[in-house]
Amino acid sequence: MQELLETMENSSLIQLEGIPLFPDLDDNVEVLKNLFSDCSDFVIREFRLKHSARAIAVFVDGLIDTAQVNEALKSLMIMEGGDDNIGVIEEALLPVSQIDRVDDYKKLLQAVLSGDTGILVDGNKEALTLGIRGAEIRSVNEPEGEAVVRGAREGFIENIRTNTSMLRRKMRTPRLKMRSLVVGRETNTNVVVAYLQGISDAQVVEEVSSRISKIEIDAVLESGYIEELIQDNIYSPFPQIMYTERPDTVAASLLGGRVAIFIDGTPMVLIAPATFWMMMQASEDYFERFQMTTLLRWLRFLFLIIALLTPALYVAITTYHQQMLPTTLLLSVAAARESIPFPAIVEALIMEVAFEALREAGIRLPKTVGQAVSILGALVVGQAAVQAGIVSAPMVIVVSLTGIASFTIPHFNAAISIRMLRFPLMIAASILGIYGILVGVLLILGHMANLRSFGVPYLSPVAPMSAGDLKDVLVRVPWAFMVKRPRLLAIPNAHRMDPAYAKQVQQRGGQAGTTSRGNSDEEGNA
Repeated sequence: MQELLETMENSSLIQLEGIPLFPDLDDNVEVLKNLFSDCSDFVIREFRLKHSARAIAVFVDGLIDTAQVNEALKSLMIMEGGDDNIGVIEEALLPVSQIDRVDDYKKLLQAVLSGDTGILVDGNKEALTLGIRGAEIRSVNEPEGEAVVRGAREGFIENIRTNTSMLRRKMRTPRLKMRSLVVGRETNTNVVVAYLQGISDAQVVEEVSSRISKIEIDAVLESGYIEELIQDNIYSPFPQIMYTERPDTVAASLLGGRVAIFIDGTPMVLIAPATFWMMMQASEDYFERFQMTTLLRWLRFLFLIIALLTPALYVAITTYHQQMLPTTLLLSVAAARESIPFPAIVEALIMEVAFEALREAGIRLPKTVGQAVSILGALVVGQAAVQAGIVSAPMVIVVSLTGIASFTIPHFNAAISIRMLRFPLMIAASILGIYGILVGVLLILGHMANLRSFGVPYLSPVAPMSAGDLKDVLVRVPWAFMVKRPRLLAIPNAHRMDPAYAKQVQQRGGQAGTTSRGNSDEEGNA
């Protein structure tokens, strides 16, 4: 016994796997007290079953529902008949809906440290875990990073079971599967891989589960840990896994054949595989009319180009290609730059770095002052820099336009990629002019063409071309024309709606009802 205690003293949960519970209650108490010495929140509550053996309840203070634990212990203390068999207690004596039976220390402590209550009875080699968790959690609110004009106002929170229940309310089908995993030697973070059986690609589901299972790290505190450890290319500036706080976005992704990854302790849910075009789409695109959605997508792609290339083009034109500007504009820019002591590339880097610093300061400061500081700081710094002759007024306009353009990209991690790539393009423009920009753009496109997300080409369905899937890339056609799910994944159930119904709506340009004005007039004339 002493050797076992010394072995278990500094053990993590994974090292306790296979070590069985002792039938003697005193041995179990000694092991638990040794493992959780100096743990003031770990409680071992000893009690007696009526006319029967001794028992203990083990739980973490603050993670359990105290009222339900008291009710469960009360029912055990007043139990009639004196039966101390763990099976009888599980089946007939505990007023708890979720009860599991465990037989080793890893399973017991994994459940207790997740918020369950463990019941050990003297003379039994098994224990019970009661699912009566009651920790304080944040209420469900609208996600601040993905606000919409039209759509649901609920977002995920830090509790994984609340998040999975929100998805279940969106998709009331037994085909929605949720595979549970545990990651992190010290944190033992609960992870759930969600997918739609018969729709999600089975190979992708297995690949996602396999990559997560292979993770060997001491802690997983946020979804970013898992995102970085399971992506195909960690050196790429482009995100290969999308994240969201919106249940409707997760539901739509699962219906498109993708897989969702829930991580306990974070409201961010990962979605894989992801493509570049997904990063340019917002959940609201599917709630508004298709004409408006298509126009907004064109606007996003236009401002994507502006955010990526405008500073580099300014540097290239003012340094090497002045003849590209109309004479009047050229004279205006030359007059504005006449007193500037720095070359265009230095001027651009100063303003871009200052703008990024102000944006970061606005995010980190409290909300009450952050927005005011970022806006006023940009105005004051920009105006002061122009008056001091450090930067020119056209450069301030270019940087401001670039900053506004980057805000139109729906997903934050995609916007960061564009912001990072601006700097090497500016340097290339300062060395080779327009030719440097072209080389940089070609290198970026080549990298994106070679990039994969769980085996799916990052630029699909554009490269490689899939004509059927182009209905939801640069444009968003009406739902009646998107009969099939995306072809980039091997989806067994390819149809999202009945083809006959969709054809009927396409031919009529809508769905005519028996109470329509036209039908009423025809009946009256008859």
